[in-house]
Amino acid sequence: MTTTHNGLTYADAGVDIDAGNALVERIKPAAKRTNRPGTLSGLGGFGALFDLKAAGYSDPVLVAATDGVGTKLRIAIDTGEVDTIGIDLVAMCVNDLVCQGAEPLFFLDYFATGKLDVDQAARIIEGIAEGCRASGCALIGGETAEMPGMYHKGDFDLAGFAVGAMERGADLPAGVAEGDVLLGLASDGVHSNGYSFVRKVVEISGLGWDAPAPFADAPLGRALLTPTRLYVTQALAAVRAGGVHALAHITGGGLTENLPRVLPEGLGATIDLNAWPLPPVFRWLADTAGMAQPELLKTFNCGIGMIAVVAADRAEALAALLREQGETVVAMGHVTAGQGVAYTGRLL
Repeated sequence: MTTTHNGLTYADAGVDIDAGNALVERIKPAAKRTNRPGTLSGLGGFGALFDLKAAGYSDPVLVAATDGVGTKLRIAIDTGEVDTIGIDLVAMCVNDLVCQGAEPLFFLDYFATGKLDVDQAARIIEGIAEGCRASGCALIGGETAEMPGMYHKGDFDLAGFAVGAMERGADLPAGVAEGDVLLGLASDGVHSNGYSFVRKVVEISGLGWDAPAPFADAPLGRALLTPTRLYVTQALAAVRAGGVHALAHITGGGLTENLPRVLPEGLGATIDLNAWPLPPVFRWLADTAGMAQPELLKTFNCGIGMIAVVAADRAEALAALLREQGETVVAMGHVTAGQGVAYTGRLL
């Protein structure tokens, strides 16, 4: 007499390989739309290939950046609105790359969850692909990790890795000098920094994610999920036109901490806070939390997502070019002798 014994499978342990394969097949068309000169392989291999010579470089220097989206993910998870969080992931990486003077070439993502929901994951990765497409950056690979017991039901985590290139000697910052003009490029909201604070403010306010936003014509959760603006193609157009000495992506640390990162020793900056209006979302956050202006300026972008430090005699032409590229541009200050950022005027 024999008995049949059905052994434990990987699926019994909570990992569905078939679902992972289904996800890869579903996202292949979105990834393919991001192909650019230099792309050599599609999704599904053990590694991804990229040809720098085919991308047009003769003596390239590679630049790499990695980042995540922080606790903005919590809002996406709680609301179920996950379609744009991938754009945030791409933006946080490629906006940093362009500050070095690099053109983003390709992107890899890491998506981890306890139980793979193919539809949810596909929506997230299709957002990543859209961010790549808009930045001229190929989505050439990634990793989907299903890890039972590591995440609560419905939770997930994201990380991204971008590689760019520039010709040797073209790196930024370069040539920053006293008298250079600061051109501020408007943000699209909070972007992807400060969300632990944002979530605390929402808790204080007593509002739910589906409540009308006090600062926008949308539910609160959706308004706070407005994706990080992508500055890549616009910034590169300005760099290629000549006269851009530095670019500063305004992320964690706000205006106060990020601009000094691109200023050489012995130089600081003066910013006129009356040069642009404080967007309503920041005023609501500040009023609800009772924030002082210095705290606001070192926590959030305050309406300026990128600063171009440009030669004074090129400022008007570059501002016009950036506006033609779709940017809202403000002349917000100058590079000065000294160190750090000094402010005139008031946002609050």
